[in-house]
Amino acid sequence: MGETKAHAPGVKPFLDRLREGVVVCDGAMGTMLYARGIFVNRCFDELNLSNPGLVQGIHQEYVDAGADVLETNTFGAHRFKLGPHGFEGQVVKINREGARIARAAAQGRALVAGSIGPLGKPLEPFGNVTFDEAVDTYREQAEGLAEGGVDLFLVETMPSLDQARAAVTAVRAVAELPIVVSLTFNEEGTTFYGDQPGEVVRAVEGWDVAAVGANCSQGPQPMLETVKRMAAAATRVKLSAMPNAGAPALVDGRYVYLCTPEYMASYARRFIAAGVSFVGGCCGTTPAHIRNLVRSVRMLQPAREVVTVEAPARPKEAPAPVPREDKSPLARKMGKKFVVSVELDPPKGADPGRIVDRAQYCRENEVDAINVADGPRASARMSAQSLCVLLQNKVGVDTILHYTCRDRNLLGIQSDLLGAYALGLRNILAITGDPPKLGDYPDATAVYDVDSIGLIRIMDHLNHGCDLAGNLIGPALGIHIGCGADPSKPDQEKEIRRLEEKVRAGAEYVMTQPVYDPRTVEQFLDEVQHLQVPILIGILPLYSHKNAEFLHNEVPGMVIPDDIRERMRKAGSGEVAQAEGVAIAQEALLAARQRAQGTYIMPPFNKVELAVRVIEALG
Repeated sequence: MGETKAHAPGVKPFLDRLREGVVVCDGAMGTMLYARGIFVNRCFDELNLSNPGLVQGIHQEYVDAGADVLETNTFGAHRFKLGPHGFEGQVVKINREGARIARAAAQGRALVAGSIGPLGKPLEPFGNVTFDEAVDTYREQAEGLAEGGVDLFLVETMPSLDQARAAVTAVRAVAELPIVVSLTFNEEGTTFYGDQPGEVVRAVEGWDVAAVGANCSQGPQPMLETVKRMAAAATRVKLSAMPNAGAPALVDGRYVYLCTPEYMASYARRFIAAGVSFVGGCCGTTPAHIRNLVRSVRMLQPAREVVTVEAPARPKEAPAPVPREDKSPLARKMGKKFVVSVELDPPKGADPGRIVDRAQYCRENEVDAINVADGPRASARMSAQSLCVLLQNKVGVDTILHYTCRDRNLLGIQSDLLGAYALGLRNILAITGDPPKLGDYPDATAVYDVDSIGLIRIMDHLNHGCDLAGNLIGPALGIHIGCGADPSKPDQEKEIRRLEEKVRAGAEYVMTQPVYDPRTVEQFLDEVQHLQVPILIGILPLYSHKNAEFLHNEVPGMVIPDDIRERMRKAGSGEVAQAEGVAIAQEALLAARQRAQGTYIMPPFNKVELAVRVIEALG
């Protein structure tokens, strides 16, 4: 479907957004109106005329929650639904005003989707409505939405393929804008007329629409199964998923949806892993649900503009680089022994005393290096660079500095790296960094002049005695350059390609995200053996079942298999759970020891005694 213009100034057109990543739609309108005292027997769509301020206020809440797309309050704004309320003569006006209200709330921060819902009557041969009558009905509605200035159309909650096709036919006769088609599926995973998810996708792919998916009727868990079946049949169309907030319960005479925002958000990563590009909420979802959904989506793929660093060629007179084994104690050990690094988070205050004590404990237990996270999860903590200097000076342990691109521009990055080197820091891990929206200061500015690959190129230039612009700076630096990788990422082919680019840019060793399944370790090592760089497998000992669920559902890059979380659930809490977490970590460690060059242990809550218990398996 063509896209001739984008009505929302400052917002990328829908098709561009969809190509770039996951787009988040808003949640329920009817649920919000009901919560504000509008009775269910009232015509919600007519509120566009009689109470536009109420409707716009709800739209505004979804914009503030971070939604990329707002749906107009026009779900039933066609003659079949408006007729019983006496408004069949105002179809165009109600739809036009619905679009205008949504655009006023969006204010250039979100796109507006014209919502077109089911007729409420079956088409022939099951009912008395002909296909042509359905097209005429939907065309009238689409005209009003187009006049109001929508950016796309959302044909939603369709009970059958024939009604969906009638709506698409009508929209095409009115406007050249993207169309998303969404059908509703029952608990058995079929439409109310028996269409299977795969059949729906194969049919809709022939209509040349932007996306096809499911909404309403199902909660997150059953909808995930429906989406997986759709993904298995999709060949070129994008997928969408907008579940209800579970099933409603009657509480004190009112229907209440009991699915929490946190639970809804936990399914976002699963929808995305299944192939969904357009995600939102249906009945029962509120701005709180969408806010958590946005947070979860951004964890998986932070929205950012990254400068592509095209570095000039290094001058011919650049000094020879420092041999890797001369760069640091850690660099000398790699390849000669199985190295062990333990991660410590910097303190939130200015007192490093407890962290220094924990680093000393690690050193006494033959840990080779301490790696220090840089503002983990976009939080404000002591400078990782400062803490690394303190640990090296006070404890005498080698450190690995995590260095994030989030907070520095190109000038600051090069200044920091030169200063860190002058202070004796040699091992630096290049990290793109979590976006500020994930942390305590969501309005903080993210810089992202470069991503981790660009940062590696900068360090590689410094290691050849020149800055990014190609200017000679004196003797070559000897930065031991590290990079990250995620063996559990759903799109492993893309992850490997990106890792190959990091190594080409100058990365000399790899530290992975935590893995729990020995088979995942084996598969990842098989796929990266051609890179011929040391791999340190990440291991995070689980502390409790609650800890496992939090990491799996809410921390970017973390995937904990179902069977591992079930083991933690059975272990309960306290010492028993910690022992089980250590046992799971040791299993992954022993699998890694066979072929990897080291491990990178992330003890929860800086409990280094758990890390030491894990490495006891090494003997």
